[in-house]
Amino acid sequence: MFKQLLSRKDASKHAFAVVTGAGSGIGQAFALQIAKRGGEVVCADINLLTAQQTADIINASGGKAFAVQCDVTDLAQVENLAEQAEKLLSAPIDLVINNAGVGAGGKRIGEMSMDDWKWVMNVNLWGVIHGCHVFAPKLRALGRGGMINVASTASFSAAPLMGAYNATKAAVLAITETLAAEFSGTSVAITALCPTIVKTNIFEAGRIDDAAKKLASKLAPFTGVSAESVAITTLDALDRRQLYVLPQFDAKMIWRTKRLMPRLYTRGAGLINRLPSLNKAS
Repeated sequence: MFKQLLSRKDASKHAFAVVTGAGSGIGQAFALQIAKRGGEVVCADINLLTAQQTADIINASGGKAFAVQCDVTDLAQVENLAEQAEKLLSAPIDLVINNAGVGAGGKRIGEMSMDDWKWVMNVNLWGVIHGCHVFAPKLRALGRGGMINVASTASFSAAPLMGAYNATKAAVLAITETLAAEFSGTSVAITALCPTIVKTNIFEAGRIDDAAKKLASKLAPFTGVSAESVAITTLDALDRRQLYVLPQFDAKMIWRTKRLMPRLYTRGAGLINRLPSLNKAS
């Protein structure tokens, strides 16, 4: 990893990474994959136990990883994460993955509670803002490396019953695109990950209505992919300095359809809003 990004004489030098939400799902997959490629990883998670479990897996296999508890909604904790990572890693941080996020859905705008809106915004949006605010200057000063922000196909699909989640992921995509422009011409690569359904525990752990969970579980066998495959695809894309990563066929189709036929796309997406099972749930 990072053979194309690092400006050192030793082009095989591996990443020294910080991954948020590393206790499970995509975050854990990123941490494990970075370690497999020879990198060192600080595994950050609001749940220190799960972060430590990820670090233990890496260390048991001969890698080098550390667990740090971090609530990404708290800027002070993200700043502390950076300080701890700088002490723990053998070299300056050159890869940051802002992954921590939560799921929410199943209610129309006006029906979702303000508490749920604030919860989703604090984790999915402010968590990424804090990560970018703290780590982007460090990458800029280092002059090399990369950052991956985990957005979602929701960042551009605007599916009904997912207003809060869509809004946060759209903002994450916009922030990532802005960073890419700001780092253009440097040796820092910026990548936005925009998957559809990934086989993680986000549906079980999120604030999602039962009907929406059932719909997701039905779609998962057809569109869902493993977190490991997403991590591999995205890290490879970062090495190629690729801005957008759409790891599934349906993500690519949604991207193209909305841009080529926006009116037809919106009508099609509206059909979801009229599904009897979801109407019953709401």
